Amino acid sequence: MAAFEEMGVLPEITRALDEMEWVLPTDVQAEAIPLILGGGDVLMAAETGNGKTGAFCIPVLQLVLETLKNKQLPKLTDEISSTWILNGSDSTNACYIIGNGLLCHSQHQKEWHGCRANKGIQGSGKYYYEIIVKSEGLCRVGWSTPQAALNLGTDIFGWGYGGTGKKSNGNKFIEYGESFSIHDAISCTIDLDNGEISFWKNGVDLGTAFYLNSKEKLETFLPAVVMKNVKISINFGTQPFKYPLSSDYVAICNASENYVVNSSLNKSETVSTAKQIKNGPLAIIIEPNLELAEQTYNQIEKFKKYIKNPEIKNLLLVGGESIKVHKTALNHGVDIVVGTPGRLEALVENGYLSLNQCKYFILDEADGLLKQNYENLINKLHRLMINVRSDETRLQMVVCSASLHAIEVKNMAERLMHFPVWIDLRGEDVIPETVHHVVVIVDPRKDNLWQKLRRHITTDGVHNNDNIENGNTAEALSEAVKILKGEYCLRAIKEHKMDSAMIFCRTKLDCDNLESYLNLTGDKELTCVCLHSDRKPIERKNNLNRFKQKEVKFLICTDVAARGLDVINLPFIINITLPDDKTNYLHRIGRVGRAERMGLAISLVANVPEKVWYHGNWCLSRGRNCNQTNLLNQRGCCIWYNEQRLLADIEDHLNITIQQIENDIKVPINDFDGKVTYGEKQIGAVSNYEHHVEEMAPIATTLATLESQAQIIYLRRRQTIR
Repeated sequence: MAAFEEMGVLPEITRALDEMEWVLPTDVQAEAIPLILGGGDVLMAAETGNGKTGAFCIPVLQLVLETLKNKQLPKLTDEISSTWILNGSDSTNACYIIGNGLLCHSQHQKEWHGCRANKGIQGSGKYYYEIIVKSEGLCRVGWSTPQAALNLGTDIFGWGYGGTGKKSNGNKFIEYGESFSIHDAISCTIDLDNGEISFWKNGVDLGTAFYLNSKEKLETFLPAVVMKNVKISINFGTQPFKYPLSSDYVAICNASENYVVNSSLNKSETVSTAKQIKNGPLAIIIEPNLELAEQTYNQIEKFKKYIKNPEIKNLLLVGGESIKVHKTALNHGVDIVVGTPGRLEALVENGYLSLNQCKYFILDEADGLLKQNYENLINKLHRLMINVRSDETRLQMVVCSASLHAIEVKNMAERLMHFPVWIDLRGEDVIPETVHHVVVIVDPRKDNLWQKLRRHITTDGVHNNDNIENGNTAEALSEAVKILKGEYCLRAIKEHKMDSAMIFCRTKLDCDNLESYLNLTGDKELTCVCLHSDRKPIERKNNLNRFKQKEVKFLICTDVAARGLDVINLPFIINITLPDDKTNYLHRIGRVGRAERMGLAISLVANVPEKVWYHGNWCLSRGRNCNQTNLLNQRGCCIWYNEQRLLADIEDHLNITIQQIENDIKVPINDFDGKVTYGEKQIGAVSNYEHHVEEMAPIATTLATLESQAQIIYLRRRQTIR
């Protein structure tokens, strides 16, 4: 049996994994997959490149598949029954029927969800049934015809009485009787002879609520209820009523068969066809940016290759396409949604995406989502999901985060998750041995090359209003840093003969300027594209694909590409500027050194302060064509950036000293014994999993023998007892 099958992964999925040459699970997969399949909430972190995406995609895909298979099976309430019960096939998606069809329940706090009985009455006679409110919340009860909406009383085919003390028909709500709530019993009566519908509260007659016209009296009337965050029990007369009415009325279950009509929905319908809400996915996966969302979506596509019956429909919801396109796709049915926060929010707010059926809620790179101020959106989406269903199953959450112990992540876990299991394989943040990272100090006081280059390199315009002719001022040195970094980047590319690298810049403008500089060199080998949030989604997608497919050599990007992107065999990254968040340093350099292949990360660090853009909420254009070059305390959009302090913070966080090299960007080869080819596996390195089967075979044999002996001892003792 394959390793993934031993963890309970279904053959349809393991077959795809075999084709992908996923022979053994990574450490995080081995820990997370069984826990997620077991149904609990999971918080997990692992070093980048350790298969985290597979660790949640594989089990969530299987859980969705198993849910769909269960939905294909008819339920008791879908079968024709000789007794009066609520009809599971004639109900909305968040209305749950339990207790042998006599208890219904909806936990949704904002939407109404309803159901009807599996039978109705017509012709003549006086009938009634009784409901008892079992929890706080709102409900309407009464009668409806088969063609009525399940939201009782909102069309002309339903007659209801609600807990707010109003009756309703045709969406007209009129004062009637009095309010009712938990523990109250409501008797719903219908007099087909005289065409009257009335209600009783705790045995007290509230008077006639509705008069039926001659045409309406000929209809079939089904007991109906609609609820908002409440649980109610229903008694059709099979048990003694709490408040029995006079002999003028007959319990509906005792109605003559001549007047009873079975609901047409209960003959051959199954939950999968009658209750399915097409735009309500079972699983929602949120990613912080378009690139990660596409990557996760593509992984799911690969994992589900051999899943045919039932077919799983997954959908990518990111910016770049009109909401109408996504609405159409949702209306055709979806089981798994992978999306970015902005597009998900827009679709939910416009009613195109329903969260009522969501059973699996996954937040990838949760710390990144929180840092991007999506906490309120996450809370909102969580509130719209059903947290505990009538069968007592809970919404299952999986949260992936680079820093599980960050206070923001801890607070979110305590607020939203249900006793989550923590999987933290990272421990303290460390740099994998497969990543060599070095620092190049940029000192314009020692390197005067910038004075020759200043006419050729376009910078960010921060110093357009400053006098920088005097090379000794802070502003002049700051401008010099910007110029030298462009040159040092070019020098690093040539020194290491880089044919593939990600180059991280601090701002979108810096990315654009560096792209222009590399293009202006006239060197046809310096092919490059940009990846940042100002580029249109289709351009971002195409640029990333071109880079992955080796059509261009360099991907110039902001931190939007720092998290989770998997570029196979990437040998180099260059940090034009250190990130202001020390954890993003790990994310950036973690793009190399993946899958046991060696990688080199070069960071260009200024040893003088650099004045940089810092656009906040106060900036009306949020950086677009902004020219407010004053500092923040002068009502501008600039700050002084101290990379020496940032470098010290990173080294303190990692508890290391990062090797510094000269500005010729040469990395001393004896440090690595001359055995390194970046992008390839280290010469003499042995894979963690190579020869694993052979090494484990004796242990597996011993365990099998012990298991056999234990079973024999058990059987012998059992025979002795007998």
